Amino acid sequence: MVAMVSPSSLFLILLFLSIPFSESNLTTDYYKNSCPHLENIIRETVTSKYISVPAAAAGTLRLFFHDCMVGGCDASVLISSNPFTKAERDADINLALPGDAFDVIVLAKTALELSCPGIVSCADILALATRNFVSMAGGPVYTVMLGRKDSLESNISSVEANIPRANTTMDEIIRMFESKNFTVGEMVALSGAHTIGFSHCKEFAYRLFGYSRSTPTDPSYHPKFSAALKTLCANYKNDSDMAAFNDPMTPSKFDNMYYQNLKRGMGLLESDNGLLRHPRTNHFVDLYAFNQTAFSNDFARAIEKLSLSGIKTGNQGEVRRKCDAFNTFQT
Repeated sequence: MVAMVSPSSLFLILLFLSIPFSESNLTTDYYKNSCPHLENIIRETVTSKYISVPAAAAGTLRLFFHDCMVGGCDASVLISSNPFTKAERDADINLALPGDAFDVIVLAKTALELSCPGIVSCADILALATRNFVSMAGGPVYTVMLGRKDSLESNISSVEANIPRANTTMDEIIRMFESKNFTVGEMVALSGAHTIGFSHCKEFAYRLFGYSRSTPTDPSYHPKFSAALKTLCANYKNDSDMAAFNDPMTPSKFDNMYYQNLKRGMGLLESDNGLLRHPRTNHFVDLYAFNQTAFSNDFARAIEKLSLSGIKTGNQGEVRRKCDAFNTFQT
């Protein structure tokens, strides 16, 4: 007698079989027995940091993105350079990653090493902290699978081709994400992370003061917005810390205002503005500007997918004792 399989059961079986082996090893309760206080420690650490430095939410989200885009979500971006190799952290595009984002991971790791030493990876800490920060800023609650291992390498040469710059063309950004198996829609949803945080003036000053010989200021900017930015960034050459909010309307709230701003000529970076103008992305901008729920749902799905990118499990990695150094370099 042949056993019958229901359509729903068949779907689950096919879904499981489609998941790479390393991803299938991850679970939401991976540390249930080995580190039962994990969630409480992450929550307390993130809450304390968010209260004292709200900007840490955007900083940690950016740190997570920069980690996952280069070789996967494996905490390779946290490694400090050593005498043998220059690490990702020292790449030009990573030098502006905020110290508070690194600090909250160090604080969480220190607390976890006291509670359950040698158990929780830095990669999982970064993934969980990012989730909590997004939620605290008003963003969607999403699922984080656990069981990642920390990378065994971190090379500065791996960074440049994997993280978009402020002036990267939209065609290049699309190709970059598609090479990592992300759809155009998922890329646009993830770009909504710019709804919180800021960018340094040096990243977009050319759009204000040197766009072209005949047109010094990018005409894509709303005139009043560009005028305000010129005033804010007037001294950017002498003060490299000068910055502007990515979303000047609700800079600390994780909402869909970022997309509404794009339609008003208030896309801070050239890559932001490209989302509005490219034929493969503009309809997603229209959707998310109009529909907060659609953006929240799509962002949650996209960042869940990102969090599983290139993960290491088993002997592919290690659980670092300190997040900024491989265990072989620790005493």
